Amino acid sequence: MRLIDAGFIWTEPHSRRIRVKLTVQKEAFTSTILQQTFECEFVVAYQQCPDCAKTYTKNTWKATVQVRQKVPHKRTFLYLEQLILKHHAHTEASNIKEVKDGLDFFYQTRAAAAKMVEFLSGVVPSRSKKSEELISMDTKNNTSNYKFTYSVEIVPICKDDLICLPPKLAKSLGNIGQMVLCHKIAGNTVHLLDPTTLQTTDLPTATYWRQPFGTLADIPEMVEFVVLDVEFTGQTKGKWALADIEVARSSDMGSNDDSYWVKSHLGGILHPGDLAMGYFLANANLNNPEYDDMLKNVDNLPDVILVKKIYPERRKRKPGKMRMLEKEVSEMAPRKQDVEKLERDYEIFLETLEEDEDMKQLLSGVEGLDLAGDEDHEMAEA
Repeated sequence: MRLIDAGFIWTEPHSRRIRVKLTVQKEAFTSTILQQTFECEFVVAYQQCPDCAKTYTKNTWKATVQVRQKVPHKRTFLYLEQLILKHHAHTEASNIKEVKDGLDFFYQTRAAAAKMVEFLSGVVPSRSKKSEELISMDTKNNTSNYKFTYSVEIVPICKDDLICLPPKLAKSLGNIGQMVLCHKIAGNTVHLLDPTTLQTTDLPTATYWRQPFGTLADIPEMVEFVVLDVEFTGQTKGKWALADIEVARSSDMGSNDDSYWVKSHLGGILHPGDLAMGYFLANANLNNPEYDDMLKNVDNLPDVILVKKIYPERRKRKPGKMRMLEKEVSEMAPRKQDVEKLERDYEIFLETLEEDEDMKQLLSGVEGLDLAGDEDHEMAEA
Protein backbone atom coordinates (compact mmCIF):
# COMPACT_ATOMS: atom_id res chain seq x y z
CA MET A 1 0.00 0.00 0.00
CA ARG A 2 1.27 3.40 -0.99
CA LEU A 3 0.37 6.78 0.46
CA ILE A 4 -0.50 9.06 -2.45
CA ASP A 5 -1.74 12.20 -0.69
CA ALA A 6 -2.28 13.52 2.84
CA GLY A 7 -3.66 16.79 4.21
CA PHE A 8 -5.12 18.30 7.37
CA ILE A 9 -8.82 19.08 7.72
CA TRP A 10 -9.67 22.20 9.73
CA THR A 11 -11.04 21.65 13.26
CA GLU A 12 -11.87 23.93 16.20
CA PRO A 13 -8.66 25.21 17.88
CA HIS A 14 -9.62 23.85 21.33
CA SER A 15 -11.39 20.66 20.27
CA ARG A 16 -8.29 18.49 20.95
CA ARG A 17 -9.02 16.75 17.62
CA ILE A 18 -6.70 16.29 14.62
CA ARG A 19 -8.36 15.23 11.35
CA VAL A 20 -6.22 14.06 8.41
CA LYS A 21 -7.41 13.23 4.84
CA LEU A 22 -5.42 10.31 3.37
CA THR A 23 -5.32 8.83 -0.16
CA VAL A 24 -3.77 5.36 -0.62
CA GLN A 25 -3.24 2.93 -3.54
CA LYS A 26 -2.66 -0.77 -3.74
CA GLU A 27 -2.18 -3.16 -6.67
CA ALA A 28 -4.89 -5.78 -6.32
CA PHE A 29 -4.19 -7.78 -9.50
CA THR A 30 -1.86 -7.46 -12.42
CA SER A 31 -2.48 -4.08 -14.12
CA THR A 32 -5.28 -3.45 -11.57
CA ILE A 33 -4.82 -0.70 -8.97
CA LEU A 34 -7.29 0.22 -6.26
CA GLN A 35 -7.34 3.73 -4.79
CA GLN A 36 -9.27 4.97 -1.77
CA THR A 37 -9.60 8.26 0.13
CA PHE A 38 -10.62 8.35 3.82
CA GLU A 39 -10.34 10.49 6.93
CA CYS A 40 -8.44 9.70 10.16
CA GLU A 41 -9.29 11.43 13.41
CA PHE A 42 -6.81 11.63 16.34
CA VAL A 43 -7.86 12.62 19.90
CA VAL A 44 -5.34 14.34 22.21
CA ALA A 45 -5.66 12.80 25.69
CA TYR A 46 -3.97 14.11 28.85
CA GLN A 47 -1.93 11.69 30.93
CA GLN A 48 -0.16 12.12 34.28
CA CYS A 49 2.91 10.39 35.55
CA PRO A 50 2.37 8.17 38.65
CA ASP A 51 3.89 10.74 41.03
CA CYS A 52 1.64 13.53 39.76
CA ALA A 53 -1.39 11.25 39.93
CA LYS A 54 -0.67 10.59 43.62
CA THR A 55 -0.48 14.31 44.28
CA TYR A 56 -4.10 14.79 43.23
CA THR A 57 -5.39 11.63 44.89
CA LYS A 58 -6.56 11.74 48.49
CA ASN A 59 -5.28 9.29 51.10
CA THR A 60 -2.32 8.29 48.94
CA TRP A 61 0.90 9.10 50.76
CA LYS A 62 4.21 7.57 51.69
CA ALA A 63 4.95 9.49 54.91
CA THR A 64 3.07 11.80 57.22
CA VAL A 65 4.14 14.31 59.88
CA GLN A 66 1.67 14.72 62.73
CA VAL A 67 2.27 17.99 64.63
CA ARG A 68 0.49 18.29 67.98
CA GLN A 69 0.39 20.68 70.94
CA LYS A 70 -1.93 19.92 73.84
CA VAL A 71 -3.10 23.42 74.69
CA PRO A 72 -6.61 24.98 74.50
CA HIS A 73 -5.68 27.50 71.78
CA LYS A 74 -4.18 27.73 68.28
CA ARG A 75 -1.72 30.62 68.76
CA THR A 76 1.34 28.41 68.42
CA PHE A 77 0.10 26.99 65.12
CA LEU A 78 -0.73 30.47 63.83
CA TYR A 79 2.90 31.40 64.48
CA LEU A 80 4.15 28.11 63.04
CA GLU A 81 2.13 28.57 59.85
CA GLN A 82 3.77 31.95 59.26
CA LEU A 83 7.23 30.41 59.68
CA ILE A 84 6.33 27.62 57.26
CA LEU A 85 5.09 30.13 54.70
CA LYS A 86 8.22 32.26 55.08
CA HIS A 87 10.62 29.35 54.52
CA HIS A 88 8.36 27.53 52.00
CA ALA A 89 8.61 24.38 54.09
CA HIS A 90 5.21 23.12 52.87
CA THR A 91 5.95 23.02 49.13
CA GLU A 92 6.64 19.25 49.07
CA ALA A 93 3.50 18.33 51.01
CA SER A 94 0.81 16.68 48.90
CA ASN A 95 -1.89 17.53 51.44
CA ILE A 96 -2.28 19.41 54.75
CA LYS A 97 -5.09 18.48 57.10
CA GLU A 98 -6.19 20.34 60.22
CA VAL A 99 -7.07 18.16 63.21
CA LYS A 100 -8.15 18.85 66.77
CA ASP A 101 -4.76 19.53 68.39
CA GLY A 102 -2.62 20.37 65.38
CA LEU A 103 -1.83 19.69 61.73
CA ASP A 104 -1.06 16.64 59.57
CA PHE A 105 1.35 16.97 56.64
CA PHE A 106 1.32 14.23 53.97
CA TYR A 107 4.29 13.50 51.70
CA GLN A 108 5.09 11.23 48.79
CA THR A 109 8.62 10.47 50.00
CA ARG A 110 10.12 9.67 53.37
CA ALA A 111 12.97 12.13 52.81
CA ALA A 112 10.55 15.05 52.45
CA ALA A 113 8.83 14.16 55.73
CA ALA A 114 12.17 13.87 57.54
CA LYS A 115 13.13 17.29 56.18
CA MET A 116 9.93 18.76 57.64
CA VAL A 117 10.64 17.19 61.04
CA GLU A 118 14.12 18.69 61.01
CA PHE A 119 12.66 22.12 60.18
CA LEU A 120 10.14 21.91 63.04
CA SER A 121 12.81 20.89 65.57
CA GLY A 122 14.73 24.06 64.70
CA VAL A 123 11.88 26.59 65.00
CA VAL A 124 9.78 25.30 67.92
CA PRO A 125 10.68 23.36 71.10
CA SER A 126 9.48 19.86 70.34
CA ARG A 127 10.27 16.15 70.34
CA SER A 128 9.58 13.60 67.62
CA LYS A 129 8.98 9.88 67.29
CA LYS A 130 9.00 7.70 64.18
CA SER A 131 6.90 4.65 63.40
CA GLU A 132 6.45 2.55 60.28
CA GLU A 133 3.75 0.25 58.95
CA LEU A 134 4.32 -2.56 56.47
CA ILE A 135 1.89 -2.25 53.54
CA SER A 136 3.10 -4.99 51.19
CA MET A 137 6.06 -7.30 50.63
CA ASP A 138 7.43 -9.04 47.53
CA THR A 139 9.30 -12.12 48.72
CA LYS A 140 10.55 -13.00 45.23
CA ASN A 141 12.25 -9.62 44.67
CA ASN A 142 12.92 -9.06 48.39
CA THR A 143 11.24 -5.64 48.37
CA SER A 144 8.86 -4.09 50.91
CA ASN A 145 6.48 -1.15 50.89
CA TYR A 146 6.21 0.88 54.11
CA LYS A 147 4.28 3.91 55.32
CA PHE A 148 6.14 6.15 57.76
CA THR A 149 4.59 8.34 60.46
CA TYR A 150 6.50 11.06 62.32
CA SER A 151 4.84 12.31 65.51
CA VAL A 152 6.01 15.79 66.57
CA GLU A 153 4.85 17.08 69.97
CA ILE A 154 5.39 20.76 70.77
CA VAL A 155 6.08 21.87 74.33
CA PRO A 156 2.74 23.11 75.79
CA ILE A 157 4.19 26.49 76.83
CA CYS A 158 3.55 29.76 75.00
CA LYS A 159 4.70 33.35 75.30
CA ASP A 160 3.30 35.25 78.34
CA ASP A 161 2.23 32.03 80.09
CA LEU A 162 2.60 31.89 83.88
CA ILE A 163 4.53 28.85 85.08
CA CYS A 164 5.12 27.32 88.50
CA LEU A 165 8.38 25.37 88.21
CA PRO A 166 9.01 22.22 90.25
CA PRO A 167 11.44 23.03 93.11
CA LYS A 168 14.24 20.74 91.88
CA LEU A 169 14.03 22.08 88.34
CA ALA A 170 14.03 25.71 89.56
CA LYS A 171 17.16 25.02 91.61
CA SER A 172 18.89 23.38 88.64
CA LEU A 173 18.10 26.40 86.43
CA GLY A 174 20.30 28.82 88.36
CA ASN A 175 18.17 28.73 91.53
CA ILE A 176 15.49 30.87 89.88
CA GLY A 177 12.15 31.45 91.60
CA GLN A 178 9.35 28.99 91.01
CA MET A 179 6.88 31.61 89.75
CA VAL A 180 8.17 32.64 86.31
CA LEU A 181 6.86 34.03 83.04
CA CYS A 182 7.65 32.71 79.57
CA HIS A 183 8.85 35.95 77.98
CA LYS A 184 10.10 34.43 74.70
CA ILE A 185 10.35 31.21 72.72
CA ALA A 186 13.28 31.22 70.32
CA GLY A 187 14.10 28.16 68.28
CA ASN A 188 13.94 25.05 70.44
CA THR A 189 14.45 26.89 73.75
CA VAL A 190 11.95 28.37 76.20
CA HIS A 191 13.16 31.60 77.85
CA LEU A 192 11.88 32.19 81.39
CA LEU A 193 11.84 35.35 83.52
CA ASP A 194 11.30 35.85 87.24
CA PRO A 195 9.37 39.18 87.26
CA THR A 196 10.19 39.85 90.92
CA THR A 197 14.00 39.60 90.57
CA LEU A 198 14.64 40.06 86.80
CA GLN A 199 16.51 36.74 86.80
CA THR A 200 16.31 34.90 83.48
CA THR A 201 17.07 31.36 82.41
CA ASP A 202 16.73 29.09 79.40
CA LEU A 203 14.78 25.85 79.51
CA PRO A 204 16.12 23.43 76.87
CA THR A 205 13.66 21.06 75.24
CA ALA A 206 15.48 17.95 76.47
CA THR A 207 15.32 19.22 80.07
CA TYR A 208 11.59 19.85 79.82
CA TRP A 209 10.74 16.39 78.47
CA ARG A 210 12.72 14.70 81.27
CA GLN A 211 10.31 16.29 83.77
CA PRO A 212 7.31 17.73 81.90
CA PHE A 213 4.93 20.17 83.59
CA GLY A 214 2.02 22.36 82.60
CA THR A 215 1.36 26.08 82.81
CA LEU A 216 -0.27 27.71 85.79
CA ALA A 217 -2.28 30.23 83.73
CA ASP A 218 -2.33 31.51 80.14
CA ILE A 219 -3.40 34.62 78.23
CA PRO A 220 -7.23 34.21 78.37
CA GLU A 221 -7.02 34.26 82.20
CA MET A 222 -5.28 37.64 82.36
CA VAL A 223 -7.07 40.59 83.98
CA GLU A 224 -6.82 44.31 83.17
CA PHE A 225 -5.26 46.52 85.86
CA VAL A 226 -4.92 50.28 86.30
CA VAL A 227 -1.51 51.55 87.45
CA LEU A 228 -1.85 53.87 90.47
CA ASP A 229 1.76 54.42 91.52
CA VAL A 230 5.27 53.37 90.49
CA GLU A 231 8.36 53.31 92.75
CA PHE A 232 11.63 52.30 91.11
CA THR A 233 14.07 50.07 92.95
CA GLY A 234 17.00 51.01 90.73
CA GLN A 235 17.60 47.47 89.48
CA THR A 236 17.61 47.07 85.69
CA LYS A 237 18.40 44.33 83.22
CA GLY A 238 18.28 45.03 79.51
CA LYS A 239 14.89 46.51 78.63
CA TRP A 240 13.42 45.63 82.05
CA ALA A 241 13.42 47.78 85.19
CA LEU A 242 12.33 46.44 88.56
CA ALA A 243 9.78 48.57 90.41
CA ASP A 244 7.17 48.37 93.14
CA ILE A 245 3.88 49.12 91.40
CA GLU A 246 0.47 49.78 92.94
CA VAL A 247 -2.37 48.51 90.79
CA ALA A 248 -6.11 48.02 90.99
CA ARG A 249 -8.41 45.95 88.84
CA SER A 250 -10.20 47.98 86.20
CA SER A 251 -13.44 46.22 87.10
CA ASP A 252 -13.10 47.42 90.72
CA MET A 253 -12.69 51.09 89.85
CA GLY A 254 -15.65 52.99 91.28
CA SER A 255 -16.97 50.05 93.31
CA ASN A 256 -14.23 49.56 95.94
CA ASP A 257 -10.80 50.82 96.93
CA ASP A 258 -8.92 47.51 96.73
CA SER A 259 -5.36 47.95 95.47
CA TYR A 260 -2.29 45.73 95.40
CA TRP A 261 1.45 46.34 95.53
CA VAL A 262 3.49 44.10 93.28
CA LYS A 263 7.11 43.84 92.18
CA SER A 264 7.25 43.91 88.39
CA HIS A 265 9.76 43.99 85.56
CA LEU A 266 7.68 46.62 83.73
CA GLY A 267 8.84 49.59 85.80
CA GLY A 268 10.53 51.17 82.79
CA ILE A 269 7.37 51.52 80.69
CA LEU A 270 4.52 51.79 83.21
CA HIS A 271 3.37 55.15 84.59
CA PRO A 272 0.45 56.14 86.82
CA GLY A 273 -2.74 55.97 84.79
CA ASP A 274 -1.49 53.31 82.36
CA LEU A 275 -3.25 50.00 81.78
CA ALA A 276 -1.56 46.63 82.14
CA MET A 277 -2.55 43.00 81.78
CA GLY A 278 -1.62 40.48 84.44
CA TYR A 279 -2.61 37.43 86.42
CA PHE A 280 -4.77 37.98 89.50
CA LEU A 281 -3.77 35.21 91.89
CA ALA A 282 -5.53 36.54 95.03
CA ASN A 283 -8.84 34.83 94.25
CA ALA A 284 -7.80 32.50 91.41
CA ASN A 285 -8.73 28.82 91.55
CA LEU A 286 -5.62 27.16 90.18
CA ASN A 287 -5.35 23.40 89.97
CA ASN A 288 -1.61 22.83 90.09
CA PRO A 289 0.23 20.57 92.60
CA GLU A 290 3.42 22.66 92.56
CA TYR A 291 1.43 25.83 93.30
CA ASP A 292 -0.48 24.10 96.10
CA ASP A 293 2.83 23.14 97.73
CA MET A 294 4.02 26.74 97.45
CA LEU A 295 0.88 27.96 99.23
CA LYS A 296 1.70 25.65 102.14
CA ASN A 297 5.38 26.55 102.40
CA VAL A 298 5.57 30.21 101.31
CA ASP A 299 3.71 33.02 103.07
CA ASN A 300 4.36 36.02 100.82
CA LEU A 301 3.17 34.84 97.42
CA PRO A 302 2.27 37.78 95.14
CA ASP A 303 -1.40 38.61 94.61
CA VAL A 304 -0.76 40.03 91.13
CA ILE A 305 1.82 39.29 88.44
CA LEU A 306 1.91 41.88 85.68
CA VAL A 307 2.74 40.65 82.20
CA LYS A 308 2.55 43.51 79.69
CA LYS A 309 1.40 47.05 79.11
CA ILE A 310 -1.59 47.62 76.86
CA TYR A 311 -2.33 50.60 74.64
CA PRO A 312 -6.01 51.60 74.24
CA GLU A 313 -5.10 53.50 71.07
CA ARG A 314 -4.38 50.22 69.29
CA ARG A 315 -7.98 49.11 69.62
CA LYS A 316 -9.01 51.96 67.31
CA ARG A 317 -6.66 50.89 64.52
CA LYS A 318 -7.54 48.71 61.61
CA PRO A 319 -6.86 45.09 62.57
CA GLY A 320 -4.04 43.28 60.79
CA LYS A 321 -4.38 40.22 58.61
CA MET A 322 -2.23 37.33 57.47
CA ARG A 323 -2.24 34.49 54.97
CA MET A 324 -2.85 30.93 56.12
CA LEU A 325 -1.83 27.55 54.78
CA GLU A 326 -4.20 25.85 52.36
CA LYS A 327 -5.59 23.04 54.51
CA GLU A 328 -8.13 20.33 53.88
CA VAL A 329 -11.50 21.46 55.15
CA SER A 330 -13.62 19.05 57.16
CA GLU A 331 -16.96 18.08 55.64
CA MET A 332 -18.70 18.81 58.95
CA ALA A 333 -19.43 22.47 59.64
CA PRO A 334 -17.43 23.79 62.64
CA ARG A 335 -19.31 24.64 65.79
CA LYS A 336 -20.08 28.27 66.51
CA GLN A 337 -18.03 28.32 69.73
CA ASP A 338 -15.03 26.84 67.89
CA VAL A 339 -15.20 29.55 65.23
CA GLU A 340 -15.41 32.29 67.88
CA LYS A 341 -12.51 30.76 69.81
CA LEU A 342 -10.35 30.62 66.68
CA GLU A 343 -11.14 34.25 65.86
CA ARG A 344 -10.18 35.26 69.40
CA ASP A 345 -6.86 33.36 69.14
CA TYR A 346 -6.29 35.04 65.76
CA GLU A 347 -6.74 38.51 67.28
CA ILE A 348 -4.54 37.72 70.30
CA PHE A 349 -1.77 36.45 68.04
CA LEU A 350 -1.84 39.58 65.88
CA GLU A 351 -1.76 41.80 68.99
CA THR A 352 1.20 39.84 70.38
CA LEU A 353 2.98 40.06 67.04
CA GLU A 354 2.53 43.84 66.89
CA GLU A 355 3.97 44.26 70.40
CA ASP A 356 6.91 41.85 70.06
CA GLU A 357 9.63 43.40 67.90
CA ASP A 358 11.73 40.21 67.91
CA MET A 359 8.84 38.12 66.63
CA LYS A 360 7.90 40.79 64.09
CA GLN A 361 11.45 40.82 62.75
CA LEU A 362 11.54 37.02 62.65
CA LEU A 363 8.38 36.93 60.53
CA SER A 364 9.31 39.86 58.31
CA GLY A 365 9.00 39.06 54.65
CA VAL A 366 6.08 36.64 55.01
CA GLU A 367 3.82 37.06 52.01
CA GLY A 368 0.32 38.22 52.98
CA LEU A 369 1.26 39.33 56.53
CA ASP A 370 -0.13 42.85 57.06
CA LEU A 371 0.21 44.44 60.49
CA ALA A 372 -0.72 47.88 61.76
CA GLY A 373 1.88 50.56 61.09
CA ASP A 374 4.76 51.24 63.45
CA GLU A 375 3.92 54.96 63.46
CA ASP A 376 0.85 54.35 65.63
CA HIS A 377 2.95 52.21 67.98
CA GLU A 378 5.48 55.01 68.45
CA MET A 379 2.69 57.50 69.14
CA ALA A 380 1.24 55.15 71.74
CA GLU A 381 4.67 54.80 73.41
CA ALA A 382 4.97 58.61 73.58
